[in-house]
Amino acid sequence: MTDVILVDDDANVLDGYREVLELEGLEVAAYGSVATAVADLRVDTGAVIVSDVRMPRHDGFDLIAMVRGIDSDIPIVLISGHGDIPMALRAMREGAWDFVEKPADPLHLIETVKRARAHRQLQLENRRLRLSADADGWETRLIGHSAPVVALREKLKRIVGIATDILVIGETGTGKEVAARALHDFSNRKGNFVAVNCGAIPETMLESELFGHEAGAFTGAREKRIGKIEYADGGTLFLDEIESMPMAAQVRLLRVLQERVIERLGSNTERPVDLQVVAATKADLHLLARQGQFREDLAYRLDIARIELPPLSARKGDVGLLFRHFPRLPPSVRDESRPGWTWHS
Repeated sequence: MTDVILVDDDANVLDGYREVLELEGLEVAAYGSVATAVADLRVDTGAVIVSDVRMPRHDGFDLIAMVRGIDSDIPIVLISGHGDIPMALRAMREGAWDFVEKPADPLHLIETVKRARAHRQLQLENRRLRLSADADGWETRLIGHSAPVVALREKLKRIVGIATDILVIGETGTGKEVAARALHDFSNRKGNFVAVNCGAIPETMLESELFGHEAGAFTGAREKRIGKIEYADGGTLFLDEIESMPMAAQVRLLRVLQERVIERLGSNTERPVDLQVVAATKADLHLLARQGQFREDLAYRLDIARIELPPLSARKGDVGLLFRHFPRLPPSVRDESRPGWTWHS
């Protein structure tokens, strides 16, 4: 396991620092540029980063910004022969763990690296303890320690339980239903979490599925049926692929959102419902509305509290965690036929 990631565009300096650290028994990975170092970086690494400040294309301050996008807790030690107090202060303000002037005293460099590595190991252990102590916590629902996922969890914690409907936007496979279910589970709602994929139900059946029907409401309706909205009373209704909902159903849904009442098909009786609606889409509903493919009033009514899920391409540091997590799920949860699940043998 790598202990230290070295970054310097001067090959002689790079070899010198690597030799000093390896003589102390540390496993070192050396890189001649920031880009190559960051490309190999993973969110669960136990390594610390030791980097020169002044380098072509990307300097040490660029490195800090890039690493923070993967895992803001990874300690970064900056080294520079041009170091002065303002530069040191800027490095610390922007997230460097420590600052060493070049040429670095070998003993001082070793001591700094060892302290940073001990700090990193403590961070990782605290993460593992939090996960094991709170098996139903936010970190076990939305897995990852990259900056976009940390920010996502913090936003979800702030809005959980609010008395408004929520719009979740994200690419296929980014965890829209996972986020919606977490919002339900960590709220005070005692009712059911009811998920409906608007794109998977035939248009002729969608209104009956959502609103239910009375016996005899249409041909084949031999008995009364409770719809998904009514079944979600007291809980959360998750409408996935909301952009696929037919216009007729959109009109009825808008009334539910505004009045919190429903009428089953074939009935004139209004029934109150207390539920939170979480709608999910991978499309821009406002753009669809301008194109006449979605009701503008419904788009604005849904888009009160918005959650944007980061694409997987922005979470490269979480790949190792996700790869280890999903194969451990039971077959009932790991539905490989669902969009977003791709397995290669």
